[in-house]
Amino acid sequence: MTQAAYLSNNQEKFLNELLELLRIPSISADSAYKQDVIAAANYIKDKLIAAGADQVELCETAGNPIVYGEKIIDPTLPTVLVYGHYDVQPAVPLELWETPPFEPTIRKTEIHPNGAIFARGACDDKGQVYMHVKAFEMMMAEKSLPCNVKFMIEGEEEVGSTHLGPFCIANKDRLKADVVLISDTSILANDTPSIDCGLRGLSYVEVEVTGPNRDLHSGVYGGAIANPINILAKMIASLHDENNHITIPGFYDLVQDLTEKERTALNEAPFDLDAYKKDLDVSDVWGETGYNVLERTGIRPTLDCNGIWGGYIGEGAKTVLPSKAFAKISMRLVPHQDSETITKLFKEHFERIAPKGVKVEVRPHHGGEPVVTPIDSNAYMAAEKAMETTFGKKPIPTRGGGSIPIVALFERELGLKSVLMGFGLDSDALHSPNEHYGLFNYYKGIETIPYFFKFFSELEAKK
Repeated sequence: MTQAAYLSNNQEKFLNELLELLRIPSISADSAYKQDVIAAANYIKDKLIAAGADQVELCETAGNPIVYGEKIIDPTLPTVLVYGHYDVQPAVPLELWETPPFEPTIRKTEIHPNGAIFARGACDDKGQVYMHVKAFEMMMAEKSLPCNVKFMIEGEEEVGSTHLGPFCIANKDRLKADVVLISDTSILANDTPSIDCGLRGLSYVEVEVTGPNRDLHSGVYGGAIANPINILAKMIASLHDENNHITIPGFYDLVQDLTEKERTALNEAPFDLDAYKKDLDVSDVWGETGYNVLERTGIRPTLDCNGIWGGYIGEGAKTVLPSKAFAKISMRLVPHQDSETITKLFKEHFERIAPKGVKVEVRPHHGGEPVVTPIDSNAYMAAEKAMETTFGKKPIPTRGGGSIPIVALFERELGLKSVLMGFGLDSDALHSPNEHYGLFNYYKGIETIPYFFKFFSELEAKK
């Protein structure tokens, strides 16, 4: 039986297994779901064993376990280290989901006429991780695995991969490989494959503004005491100027502008601005003056408020002047910005602009470094050839706007470059209500991954 026939004969099984995994609410940010996180890890472990992997185990960390497994068919052959994560983002606000986030359903959409799986984690990253498990099963069943493979699937990516670094340091020999293969990114469109060759870094902080030592009656004290919510809103607003340029001193010092040639190449990617606005139901786009959408989301740093709260938000009215206000703020970084430096610059600036009458505390959460991956490596060329084989079209190299902090970690701690061969779409509502993943994309990933192994092995043999 060929791999194509195996995939065709097992499509329903592959889909049903993914739906089972998606029913597990493995939310790493909320300790109430700790047992569900472990259940998802065990599910991946069991399926790797069933697929034919050896040395499969849950590796305990100070946080959530890492699923490890391997298949060493010949130590002299190349080794691919597959990375992914089984944890997911919180599903709130639940009322915005058309169907419950952990009751996966399949619906047709304009972009996914063959159907898409709607569930939290469908695309980020359970659906994309599970493609690798099923592609491995397929290669094992057809006795076509051309090189060695190792799996490292973690459960803390959505909260900063805090314990992955120590695990990598402690297991350098065990994790020896020739390349890291990651599917946690997107393609431009189902008829336009692409490969991310760059990712932005991240600095994520939480800020707290404190005014009076207790909530106050707004009629008695309003106008005389600083309102932390008002102050916080003004402080956040001041972080951008009239051109949407970030006002933190030193923020852009290490940002390297692309050459005109590089900007031209970036903008060769097909992009329909009207369709983009229609998909998001916005009348216009917004961002840093002098840059278009592709540049703003790929090669420019950003600062965004991800959440803000304080005071009374219950039903009805309560005329309160709150004691505290809070916000979560993320900054996407580009080469050669450093997350620790940017976090320090933000903290110093935010504390400096606080007016008298309030106290400000900045609490760093997590960060990651921006990366650019080479497009002349055997790994990239293997991914390029694999996607060209299954899509019938050469993929376009792109710069991703998101962050995968572990890419820089793998290079620093393991000395390994990564190839980012994702199959999702930017419109799949990652981190949002109604996250989904196309059936086309899921099956196309399973079909494509074995070609990556084949072409990478062939290219490495020619060294």
